Amino acid sequence: MSAPSRHEFDAMVRAAGRVGVLMGGRSGEREVSLKSGTAVTAALRNAGIDATALDWAGTLESLLAFKGYDRYFIALHGRGGEDGQVQAALDLLGVPYTGTGVAGCAIAMDKYRTKLAWLGAGLPTPPYKVVDANTDVQSVIAELGLPFIIKPGREGSSLGVAKVSLADDFGSAVKAALAYDELVIAERYIKGGEYTLSIVAGQTLPMIRLETPHEIYDYAAKDLVDTTSYICPCGLSAADEAAAAALGLRAFEALDGSGWGRVDFMRDAQGRMWLIELNTVPGMTDHSLVPMAARQDGWTFEQLVVTILASSRAREVRE
Repeated sequence: MSAPSRHEFDAMVRAAGRVGVLMGGRSGEREVSLKSGTAVTAALRNAGIDATALDWAGTLESLLAFKGYDRYFIALHGRGGEDGQVQAALDLLGVPYTGTGVAGCAIAMDKYRTKLAWLGAGLPTPPYKVVDANTDVQSVIAELGLPFIIKPGREGSSLGVAKVSLADDFGSAVKAALAYDELVIAERYIKGGEYTLSIVAGQTLPMIRLETPHEIYDYAAKDLVDTTSYICPCGLSAADEAAAAALGLRAFEALDGSGWGRVDFMRDAQGRMWLIELNTVPGMTDHSLVPMAARQDGWTFEQLVVTILASSRAREVRE
């Protein structure tokens, strides 16, 4: 994907108006969101755009207090900002914002309903089972085998995610996941390489392969340590990467994705790609994957942020 020309970039800057960067919120990803929002605000200002960092308190009242902005760049991660709530409020206000709309965000944030949508569209995602504290672990093993993954149904940044290798570890893993959400799913563990695809303005950026000494690419591996390796180019053949990118776009569209996002995959020993999740508001920190992929294609961070902003739009609210 080519970076915008100077003419295109300047036109996007002129059209931006006054921009509010929504960040913070009340989810478990607040600190990551603050880092993303700070980086986005600085990039917009460096590009010559009138941008203000807005630490959202997570309530409608606090959103209504932000006045005089022509559009919003949403840098909120997790609940409240990535699940359709803030998008619904902005729709009612008629203000353009970046990224996916209400329905797409709500579905993508819900891993159970994401699977229902992808399976309904005939897309590959690992087998799963909804579980709780009373679920018989042997029934999970019978369906998914060992090891398997436990994850909260509605949480981001891999918070509460665990790999269960022994039946005795099931109860503690479910308990930890329930601390984040009442909906918990068990998912078949796909042994193989982990890949991610960034999508901006309907186009794909180079894929990245992730390697971590952690058992899984969890919250610590994503945001707290520097031991994860990011390989870009990802090492796939041109044909395999093109096929994966096409699958990622189909997955994005199946959830009504818009503007930008990131699709995560696992690639098994047979070379088959399995869809894991769609991130509708990916991170924009120094550890983040979308800026990394954009750099591989020759983009500056400012070009990336301004292009995402230019994709912002208002959604019609029907009575």
